[in-house]
Amino acid sequence: MDPIRNPFAPGAGSQPPELAGRDDIINDAFVALQRILIGKHAKSQILLGLRGTGKTVLLNKIESMAEDAGYLTSFIEAPEDKSLAELLYPKIHQVLRKLSLFEDAKEKAYSAMRALRSFASVFKVQMGDLSLSVDPEAGSADSGNLEYDLTDLFLAVGAAAKSAGKGWALLIDEVQYLDEDELSAIIVAMHRVNQKELPVVFFGAGLPQIAALSGDAKSYAERLFNYPPVGALSKQGAQQAIQKPIIDEGENIDDDALELLIEKTEGYPYFLQEWGYQAWNTAHSSPISGNDVESASGACLKRLDDGFFKVRFDRLTPKEREYVIAMAELGKGPYRSADVADRLQEPMNKLGPRRATIISKGMIYSPEYGDIAFTVPMFEEYLLRVIGK
Repeated sequence: MDPIRNPFAPGAGSQPPELAGRDDIINDAFVALQRILIGKHAKSQILLGLRGTGKTVLLNKIESMAEDAGYLTSFIEAPEDKSLAELLYPKIHQVLRKLSLFEDAKEKAYSAMRALRSFASVFKVQMGDLSLSVDPEAGSADSGNLEYDLTDLFLAVGAAAKSAGKGWALLIDEVQYLDEDELSAIIVAMHRVNQKELPVVFFGAGLPQIAALSGDAKSYAERLFNYPPVGALSKQGAQQAIQKPIIDEGENIDDDALELLIEKTEGYPYFLQEWGYQAWNTAHSSPISGNDVESASGACLKRLDDGFFKVRFDRLTPKEREYVIAMAELGKGPYRSADVADRLQEPMNKLGPRRATIISKGMIYSPEYGDIAFTVPMFEEYLLRVIGK
């Protein structure tokens, strides 16, 4: 079959041809965006899920919806080596420049720029080419306390956006890489702008531990945010994600091939895209058969092993690799930390720091007290392939 017409898009955050099985999340986001823009209460959202479940795709979709609704948007991917202040400064600067073009918002935008200048100075943000030609505003966003100063800044941006008849949507991917103080500051700032009924909304995405971390940061976080889970697709959603793009291209797939493809991917969106892509390229003609899916599986696993899985495994030290391989050798997770310690023949307290470091790297998480699990679906199978089992 013609590889040029292959509809599937296996890539990090790549928009799939059919965004199936996520209607509830999209509809909730749409309603929240509309309500906040007219001054009515709605909860912000933090999407929770493992790697490869399509959280970034959903954030991109929500960003587009926000722009269509009349929001200015700021999309950030939180890295492990930059502060929240550094990430926010250029994005908020860009938003305020746009708001300053609205006659009714000029005064508020100017005031917000002065607050941003104060914020940048107190947190020692390197402004570079984006330096502001305004004086800092004394007493606004300049205390050096991130909670207080981020709140001042969000209130100033929200007031400028309201004057312009616009909203501001902040979207942050990989929220788990924010430290506790930064996450707490966002929660406090959003709490305050909600109280003031300003058109500011936050959408985040991260690994499953974020809900607990948010609660630890501020007890009212659960009342401020919704935490929709983003997991494997239902059978119906997975079928739609594969079948509809193929039919839209004027081709077809056998029922047994569809069943086999869903079985091999366990319904995870990234894997569905990978297997769909390879099965299309493997098939000589339509319809795609079960044999095509089987023949494509070797190429799928090689691409995943060389990319999706390997890039994460390579971040681990030899001792950390030893730990995750011990997990995989226990079978399918979740795993008891005590069982991993027994397999490594080391005391649990000695392994605690190693476990904590692997969690901080986003490789494993604790679904319940005493349990650990991989953040990457099918990672245990990859590790067993690495060690030849």
